Amino acid sequence: MKPPSIGVSIGSVLGKSLGSFLRSDKVKSMTRDSLLKMDPEIAHQTTIAALRMGVTPVQTSVDSEKLKTNICGLELRNPIGMAAGFDKNAQVSAALGQIGFGFCEVGTITPYSQEGNEKPRLFRLTQSQAIINRMGFNNEGHEAAYQRLKKQAKNHSNSNIVGVNIGANKDSEDFVADYVKGVKRFADVADYLTINISSPNTKGLRDLQSYEALKRLLNEVLAERTRAKIFVPVFLKVAPDLDEKELDEIAKLVLQSDLDGLIISNTTISRNMIEAEENSSEMGGLSGKPLFNLSTMRLAQMRQRIGSEMPIIGVGGIHSAKSAIAKMNAGANAIQLYSALVYQGMELLDEIKLGLEKEVTRTKVDNVSGLVGTSVDEWASGKGGI
Repeated sequence: MKPPSIGVSIGSVLGKSLGSFLRSDKVKSMTRDSLLKMDPEIAHQTTIAALRMGVTPVQTSVDSEKLKTNICGLELRNPIGMAAGFDKNAQVSAALGQIGFGFCEVGTITPYSQEGNEKPRLFRLTQSQAIINRMGFNNEGHEAAYQRLKKQAKNHSNSNIVGVNIGANKDSEDFVADYVKGVKRFADVADYLTINISSPNTKGLRDLQSYEALKRLLNEVLAERTRAKIFVPVFLKVAPDLDEKELDEIAKLVLQSDLDGLIISNTTISRNMIEAEENSSEMGGLSGKPLFNLSTMRLAQMRQRIGSEMPIIGVGGIHSAKSAIAKMNAGANAIQLYSALVYQGMELLDEIKLGLEKEVTRTKVDNVSGLVGTSVDEWASGKGGI
């Protein structure tokens, strides 16, 4: 499933609650620590409200040419995206582009609006810089998101690449049909689509990763994409909890299909890396720093199976420039952030950009694409680490 909905520090975008934030004369003096003391969902709402109001820092410098990359024909000014789960309802993708992200993935969006799971459903694990969430695809549905994206598309530019992460309603009688509806609805307003079948928080959803179910899903989703008036790349987002046999099966199907790329990985249901920490027993998907090694190993193992041509977006546990570089060395063509921003703030975005730029210079490659896949075998064997 997607990374959690939780407040992110954005300089002047902080407050003690959504209401007080909107009324306060002291918004600019608030700190990230204030957000971390808030209820996680209120913190997230506060951040979204600030982005919608424009009370956010805007990138004033131009990204280095060394950061430019191309993925599925999409020209990215830098390879760092905001992961799905932050902008659930496609409200602030333009603002995230102005902050400095190379791309943004909105959603997960289901055909019809749904409240998601009961609260509390979001838990910080501060000691390990991790999050557990069981949100359950809470969102306003296709139509609300589509209208926002359609409006934003009028001001669209290559510096504002927007992907749409689509899912299935929890009470749907046919999950596959919901994904087909997502492709049909968003094909003309999305720069790419992500088929999210790896959330642990919708009962039965991960079953779509099994061979026969995935075969049907890919066939029907890609057939709908063919019928679309405008070609749109389609990615498949998978879980880090797959074993190597399951990776084999998915790779086989992917290579036999017209799928354009993979996103590896979603959150994990494993708890062996945080067993002693408060909230570690909560149900849901774990994201953040403890996920890094597992998700990066799975990424490299899939890279071995599909070869070097198919794009992979690497997500899961990136928390520093060093970890971003390692994710790319393991086989990621681009990367996504979310949970680490909760603890480190948007300053992390600039830190990673600078780190990638320095690594390009150090290794004497032309741009960040030259960093991709240099340590695949090491990570795939479980010997990788930072």
